[in-house]
Amino acid sequence: MTTTNNIHTFHIPVMGLAYTIDSPIRVAQFGISSVISITDDELIEKMRAFYSKKFSLPYHEITQKCHDYRAERIKHYLNLVDTIVKDKFEIFKNELAENKTALENYIAMLPNKSELKNGLQRFIEEGLLIKESVKSYLAEHFFPGEIDVNIMTKVDKDNFNKNEQLPVEFNDAHASLRGFAESSLSSSVVLSAGMNPRLYSYFEKFPVFYPDAKGRLQKKIILKVSDFRSAMIQGNFLAKKGLWVSEYRIESGLNCGGHAFATDGFLMGPILEEFKAKKEQLVQSAHELMVKALEAKNLAVPTQPLSLKITAQGGVGTGEEHDFLIENYKLDSVGWGSPFLLVPEATSVDNETRTLLAKAQEADFYLSDISPLGVPFNSVKGMSNDLWKQKRIDDNKAGSSCPKKLLALSKEYDPQGMCTASKKYQDIKLAELEVQKDNLSESDIQKMQAKIFEKSCLCVGLANASYIENDIEVKGQQQGIVICPGPNLAYFDKVVSLAQMVKHIYGNANVLSDINRPNMFVKELKMYVDYLKNELENYTEEFTTAQLKKWNAFKSNVLTGIDYYLDLFETTNSFAKEKNTIQKQLQFYKAEVNQIAIPVLENV
Repeated sequence: MTTTNNIHTFHIPVMGLAYTIDSPIRVAQFGISSVISITDDELIEKMRAFYSKKFSLPYHEITQKCHDYRAERIKHYLNLVDTIVKDKFEIFKNELAENKTALENYIAMLPNKSELKNGLQRFIEEGLLIKESVKSYLAEHFFPGEIDVNIMTKVDKDNFNKNEQLPVEFNDAHASLRGFAESSLSSSVVLSAGMNPRLYSYFEKFPVFYPDAKGRLQKKIILKVSDFRSAMIQGNFLAKKGLWVSEYRIESGLNCGGHAFATDGFLMGPILEEFKAKKEQLVQSAHELMVKALEAKNLAVPTQPLSLKITAQGGVGTGEEHDFLIENYKLDSVGWGSPFLLVPEATSVDNETRTLLAKAQEADFYLSDISPLGVPFNSVKGMSNDLWKQKRIDDNKAGSSCPKKLLALSKEYDPQGMCTASKKYQDIKLAELEVQKDNLSESDIQKMQAKIFEKSCLCVGLANASYIENDIEVKGQQQGIVICPGPNLAYFDKVVSLAQMVKHIYGNANVLSDINRPNMFVKELKMYVDYLKNELENYTEEFTTAQLKKWNAFKSNVLTGIDYYLDLFETTNSFAKEKNTIQKQLQFYKAEVNQIAIPVLENV
C-alpha cells in the first residue's frame, strides 16, 4: 500500500501560473500541501535564480540554447524547492522542540481531531517539554506538506526548431512531465483540464510511476475531475498501462477559480455522493486492469489495491462546510484555493492585486471569455491587464506580442500555432472583418471587434504578480496582471495571516466579515441556474435536436440535484443555523428552474 502522512485536512490547489509557484517554500514546513504549476518554464527559471540567491545556493542559468531546456528548467527548480523545503522543515522541527511559544502557536494551527495536535498538547499539559523527547516525537509523527505539481493536459503545444517540428516528447506538457519525473521529488502530478491520451501514454516511459515490489510509488498521479464517469474512464485508461491514480480531486464545475468546466448540470453534492458510494468500484476496476498490465510488462505486481484518496475543492468558505465535506462524504482532504490569495505567507501576489481582491464585491467576480483556450475563465473587474489591453485597442495596436506562445494552439492561419490573444492573430481577424464591413451593420461590426479584442495574454498576465512581488524585472510589452479567483473570494475582504486562515478552516477563528454569504452548495446551484439561462439567452445559431437534448438534460440534472439537497439538508445535523434559509433558497431555485422554458423543434 502507498501511504501518505497528512498533517492537515486541507490543501492549497494550483492557482494560475505564478500564485502558487513557490507556495511549498512558504508553507510545506508546517505540513501544508500545495501545488506548483509547471507550465511556464521561463517563470520557473527566474524563480530558481531568485531563490538560489535568497538561500545562497549555487545557480547556473539554463538558457533556451540548452537541449531539452524546458524539462531541465523544471527539474532543477523542483530539486531546488525540494532542498529548501527539507532544510526549512528541519529548522522548524528544531524550533518546535526548543521554543514553547512556537510549539503552542503551531498546535493552535492543527486540526482539532489531529493525533499530532493531541500528542504535542500532552507534552505541554504534562510539563514534559524535554527537547529530545519532543524531537523524537516529531521525527515519528511530523512530516512536511506535499510538493505537488500541476499540468494542464491540453496546454501541450507542438514545438519547432525553425520550421522543423520536434518529436512529440518536446511538446510543452510532455516536457513538463519529464522534468517532474526526473526531479528528486517524491510527490504527485495533478492532471487537469481533461484527458490527453498521448500525454497519458507518455507516463509509461518513466519507471517512477510504477509500484515497486512492496506496492510503493515514488511518484503518483492525481486526476482533477468533475464527475464519476470521467474519473472511471480516465482511471481505467491509465490502469490499462499499469499506472495507478492515487487521488481523484473533484472540483466544482463553476464555483472555482481559473478555467470553469461546467458539467451538464450535475451539482457538487450529488457528484460527491456518487464517489462515496462507488469508491470501491473505482478501486477494484483499476486494480484488475493494472495487475494485467503490470504482468504483461513483467513488472512488480502489488498483492492488494494501492491506496486511493478522494478530495474535493471549489467554493468552500467556512469551517462548518469544511468539516461537513470531510465527514459526510468521507473525503481525505478539502482544497482551499482563492481565500489563500489574501494570505501573503502562502501565495505570490503583488500588493496592488491583493488589495483589489480584498475590496472586490460579489458583482465584481464574473465568468469571462478572455482565455485563448476558448473556455470560460473566472475574472475580477479592475485587473490591471484590462487597462493595458484597452490602451492598446485605443491606440489601434490591439493584441499581445505573444512572447511565450504557451497558448499558441490555433492552427487556423499557421501550422506552428497562433494564440488568439496575439496581435498577429487579431490583425488577421480585423482584416477579414474589414472586407465584410459593407455587408454588416455598425452594431454587428462593434460586436465582432469586441469578440476579437476580448482575449487576454494569460501567459504573461498570470506570471507577472511573482515578478512584481519579488522585484524581478519584467521585460517586454506591458500586460499588467491577470488573476482568476473563484467567486467565493467575494466574501473574504481582508489580508490575513497564515495562522488566521488555517484556524478559520478548522473553525477556531473567523476571518469572514458579517456578510450574507450563501452556503457553498446554494452558491454553486445559483451559478448553474444562471449559466443555463445565459446559454439559452445568448444562443444565436439554429436549434438542433442535440442542443435541445443537452439543455433538457442539464435542466433535469439541476432539478435532481435540488431534490438531493432538499433531502440532505432535511436530515443532516450540520448547518443548524442556516437550515431554514437554505431550504427556502432551494425551493426558490427549484421554482426558477421549472420556469425555464427549453425551446421545442417545430415539425415541418
